[in-house]
Amino acid sequence: MKKNILLAASAALIMLLSGSALAQPPQGPPQGRPAGAPQQQGVRTPPSRVGGTQQPNGQEAPRMTPEMTEFYDPVPPTVTPGSFDAKNQNWGAPSDAIILFDGTNLNEWESARGGEAQWTVADGLLTVNKRAGDIITKREFGDFQIHIEWRVPEGIQGSGQSRGNSGLKIGGSTGYEIQILDGYNNPTYVNGMVGSVYKQTIPLVNPSRPNGEWQYYDLIFTAPTFNKLGQYRTKPRVTLIYNGVVVLNDVEIIGTTSYIGIPPVNQNATYKLLLQSHGDPSEPISYRNIWIREL
Repeated sequence: MKKNILLAASAALIMLLSGSALAQPPQGPPQGRPAGAPQQQGVRTPPSRVGGTQQPNGQEAPRMTPEMTEFYDPVPPTVTPGSFDAKNQNWGAPSDAIILFDGTNLNEWESARGGEAQWTVADGLLTVNKRAGDIITKREFGDFQIHIEWRVPEGIQGSGQSRGNSGLKIGGSTGYEIQILDGYNNPTYVNGMVGSVYKQTIPLVNPSRPNGEWQYYDLIFTAPTFNKLGQYRTKPRVTLIYNGVVVLNDVEIIGTTSYIGIPPVNQNATYKLLLQSHGDPSEPISYRNIWIREL
């Protein structure tokens, strides 16, 4: 009798446990995570603005507040922007800029051939002396922002690469050239037109003004880095704003400028800046208001 009672009790207990298991909801992914989605390790649900997040130990984490994502240091240094020159219709240099040409002297420049720079300074302008050759900065720069203005003579003669040709070369004669050229109604090969990385990158648009009017570049250059073999780890990059219009947008430069052939790689971390005295027979162009900011 006792044996039968024990058997009946065991059977009842098994049925009770089985019913309890069936009554439980099916196990599945947490609410909000699609079925089959992998569970992320080490990622907690962000706390709501109303309450904290339930932690594995059953305790509630502190609520997220706006201050938790606000930073107060380091404070960027203050830079005073340049003032507007109504007479010349241009902006002056900001307070942290190095002035490369302010209309008075060539103290920051020298001849690329050696010795003093021999270009003409008169009436606040710097005019190319084609017989004297290129000029180059005395200082070297890494990453930088440069502002430079130039003017092609009104009524200039010639066409294509033989009309108002110059250039800004980052790294001297074997550096990276940003083409300066008369771009107003002056067809030429498009990877050699004004605003191009010479023989490499075509500008997005051509916002050139007529010759006789002032043009300007605002250029941002990121210097390359190299590995132990002298190969690029990261290539140089350039953004160019020409007359207020973006014409090169964070462009990767593939190598130093070559007139013929594939651009080579010259390992260098800092660069002097060269203004080119091109050998074409057209009238020389003039520059003004040249300044640079190291980044």
